[in-house]
Amino acid sequence: MRHDAATIARMLAERAPSLVRELLPNGRKHGAEWRCGSLAGERGQSLAVHLGGARSGVWADFSSAERGDALDLVAAVLYGGDRRKALVWARQWLGLGNGDVGPVVRRSAPMGRTSEVDTDAQARRAAARKVWFAGEPLRMGSPAAAYLAGRGIDLLELGRVPGSLRFHTGLWNGESQRHWPAMLAGICAPDGAMVAMHRTWLAPTPSGGWSKAPLRDAKMTLGSYAGGCIRLWRGASGKPLAFAPEGETAVLAEGIETALSIAISCPEHRVLCAVSLANMARVVLPAAIRTVIVAADNDEGNASARRALDVACQWFLSQGRDVRLAMPDRKDADWNDILQEMDA
Repeated sequence: MRHDAATIARMLAERAPSLVRELLPNGRKHGAEWRCGSLAGERGQSLAVHLGGARSGVWADFSSAERGDALDLVAAVLYGGDRRKALVWARQWLGLGNGDVGPVVRRSAPMGRTSEVDTDAQARRAAARKVWFAGEPLRMGSPAAAYLAGRGIDLLELGRVPGSLRFHTGLWNGESQRHWPAMLAGICAPDGAMVAMHRTWLAPTPSGGWSKAPLRDAKMTLGSYAGGCIRLWRGASGKPLAFAPEGETAVLAEGIETALSIAISCPEHRVLCAVSLANMARVVLPAAIRTVIVAADNDEGNASARRALDVACQWFLSQGRDVRLAMPDRKDADWNDILQEMDA
């Protein structure tokens, strides 16, 4: 009997714990995942492979944005992405073909580049954490809270300030070569570790409020965050993302203000911020989250933005989740615009 690629991928997924030890022997088990540094198999955390459940065999490399099913993993590790060669190997490994499985020749890490990239990534992560701890909890009455209030976001309506937000009284800005107050947001990797930070520099307004500082780039990230997100609101369960209850719904938005607007309007849902549209298709969610609502901006006429949204929706659909796209009716509007109009 000749098994097709989908069947082979499913059979590999059923044996995911054995498969990862064959392909990536230097990795280690981390909860329900097998973790290593990359498809080259070195020690680390960037590559995660699900070991069981509905997503068994599904993997993602947060450093390269590569992802796929169990057959894709074989192809990526052994054959530079060639699924045809991977099928031959997989049939032999599963005992479906004639002869023995040939020797495994794993992908090599780029010569001289991996250590440089790792060193740079670690330095940026350390810098992000240093700034984070130099800040203070975001309190009502602070310029950061006033900035959000100016965007129609009253944190008192949530009942508490999200722990992923902080305030810095004077953060250095390279563009202007001076310090500004800033709102900080921690970006966490799928394992919960803070790997990067989002910064919004602030300035007072003539009316006595606060807005974004008059900079070309008043919002910037520090550190690599592919696959991660800002965990803004835990929803009705109140549980950390890793312990989300089975069947939970999560709302994924692009920006912080949009995400907070949704948390105020729909506090029963878990709300996450992807930081960028490109990262929406990389965010890694636990299997317990069965429904993903993609809260999109209405960028009508922007073909690249629409393609990015389609990729994100397809990514979550491929994981067997229920995916819904929520977009304002008005062109060039986001959900924060809608919240402000409702409050006007």
